Amino acid sequence: MIVQDVINHLEELAPLAYAEDFDNVGLLVGDKNEKITGVLVTLDTLESIVDEAIAENCNLIVSFHPIIFKGLIKITGKTYVERVVLKAIKHNIAIYAIHTALDNAIQGVNDMICNQLGLINKRILIPQSATIKKLTTYVPKEEAENLRTALFEAGAGNIGNYSNCSFNKEGIGTYQGNIDSNPSLGKKGETHHEEETQVSVIFAKHLESKVIKTLISSHSYEEVAYEVVTIENKNQNIGMGMIGELENSLDEKDFLTHLKSNMKTECIRHSSFLNKPIKKVAVLGGSGSFAISAAKASGADAFITADLKYHDFFSAEDSILLTDIGHYESEQFTKNLLVTYLTKKITNFAVVLSKTNTNPVKYF
Repeated sequence: MIVQDVINHLEELAPLAYAEDFDNVGLLVGDKNEKITGVLVTLDTLESIVDEAIAENCNLIVSFHPIIFKGLIKITGKTYVERVVLKAIKHNIAIYAIHTALDNAIQGVNDMICNQLGLINKRILIPQSATIKKLTTYVPKEEAENLRTALFEAGAGNIGNYSNCSFNKEGIGTYQGNIDSNPSLGKKGETHHEEETQVSVIFAKHLESKVIKTLISSHSYEEVAYEVVTIENKNQNIGMGMIGELENSLDEKDFLTHLKSNMKTECIRHSSFLNKPIKKVAVLGGSGSFAISAAKASGADAFITADLKYHDFFSAEDSILLTDIGHYESEQFTKNLLVTYLTKKITNFAVVLSKTNTNPVKYF
């Protein structure tokens, strides 16, 4: 296998099309065509991680956080970022970052937190917009079924728990080819009338290239008429954060004990107790202050996240228990998720879980 093969597997789990605009995801260092010797999975890429990759004979590091976040204008080894990049290049080690693509994945970072806490009835907290597109095309009536089947096989026509979804309308299409045309139906230079079916299907935006390629290759016309539009519907399977429920309600102190134990955190900062049971819980790994209002609007009794500032806790407004469990702590199980996923997909070389704790925050 080569680096690109591993990337293909990762992007089935978390397509980069759904990463946030500010993010720097994908292959950051290395050659996508390099043959793989092993994969090391980590939360952060530090010099010690590159050393671990060398010791484990892994020439691809799959990291949650991107080591290169802002543009590098020189690589002299002056900063820890430059030293990591230099060492990786020197030892021919590729670095791939998945970050907010996995944050927005239905089986990503926040699903892992929910699973750690035993939450049920899970759903996305903030569904992402502009991720669903609609294709409308026109095909000879007798070819409509074959075209629909091809589009469905390419991934179009999926809505929640339903597949092979389309809308079809019959009518008359007209066209006239010029002298250089080669019409599959009708004759060049003559206006042709054809019974056609208008076929409309939706698809996830990361599939656009595949869907259009399938349309063109499956259609009999020399020139295929089609339009693609982005629709405003929220995508219930892509987005930031999740919300779920505990099987049994807990009082606030017992909930914090449960949270501290299962998320393996040494410290929880929280807002005032409200003296009410905790049942519905919202989660968002990493810095999640922007989602406080969404957590409140969802009716959550508690919100688990990280990096809350002093004034963020006032936003609880006696309606929700805000908890800050630490940035590293909220995302620490992400590398386990990736190792489990890649191990199922790949069997011909090692997928190694990094043993290095990269948390820069210490507690006294």
